[in-house]
Amino acid sequence: MQAEQSMKNKRPAVGLPRLRKAATAFALACAFAVPALAQDDVMTPVATPAQPGAIVLGTGPLPGAAVPESWHRQYGSMFARNVTEATLTPFLPAAARATGAAVIVAPGGGFRTLSMNNEGWDVARALADKGVAAFVLKYRLNQTPADMAAFESEMARMFSGTARPQPQQDPAVTLAPQIADARAAFALVRSRASEWRIDPDRIGMAGFSAGAMLTMSTALHGQDAKPAFIANIYGPLAAVTVPADAPPLFVALAADDPFFARSGFGLVESWQAARRPVELHLYEQGGHGFGMYPKTTTSTGWFDAFARWLGMHGYLKPKG
Repeated sequence: MQAEQSMKNKRPAVGLPRLRKAATAFALACAFAVPALAQDDVMTPVATPAQPGAIVLGTGPLPGAAVPESWHRQYGSMFARNVTEATLTPFLPAAARATGAAVIVAPGGGFRTLSMNNEGWDVARALADKGVAAFVLKYRLNQTPADMAAFESEMARMFSGTARPQPQQDPAVTLAPQIADARAAFALVRSRASEWRIDPDRIGMAGFSAGAMLTMSTALHGQDAKPAFIANIYGPLAAVTVPADAPPLFVALAADDPFFARSGFGLVESWQAARRPVELHLYEQGGHGFGMYPKTTTSTGWFDAFARWLGMHGYLKPKG
């Protein structure tokens, strides 16, 4: 969530009340996260960019949505909001380098915007350079005002706490459209696995902030999605009930993250208790939304660590 770009925000497993609380607080707190970069912090509306190769997932328009999709630039990156129709954009490695592994990449943005560069396209290109096919999921979002000034005011009101609190809801209800988008993404990649030189059993998912929430929900409640591995990059770390076949989990978080750094490591402990593979990287500094930004903090090394982790699990070379 691009620090989540100044604008962020199943059936839950038994024992997920903490995750529900985290999701509720996150939707409010992430409305105005501290920018990852000091410069270029003004949100400037831009025309919808060309998205060559984007594939409509067919999950349908967001029910009841009236505000059309729009884009803006901030921190030198592109952001989408009011996404009503989900798409998946492939970033395929050169045939000679393809390992057969793939990753569905879920950008963050508090379910109100999507950090398409920092947590989407840039991540996908880096994965493709490693020989791993990557697919950026532009999932459907909660509606926000079409007018930029009204959008900023709404987010500011939410951040200030003056907005009426929403009752706690089942993530299976609140994230139902997004989970459906993720499931459709996995189904599409598997259906074209031969064409894209992908092993259908080696498809994982990596998410950032709100995208990390979606990644965890997809792994735990996505039914037929069944990611082979998952990465939670600065998402909530509340304890969950871990299924016996839970995929290997990679976690990266900065100790000064204003949202999730002081609520414990229940998620990691849950994976450990279930005797499932898990790796945690806690960086001293980095804040929230560091993504692919070239910051001076060690958090910038998360991608290299993730790549080494993929290599340790055999995903950086063809399956023998």
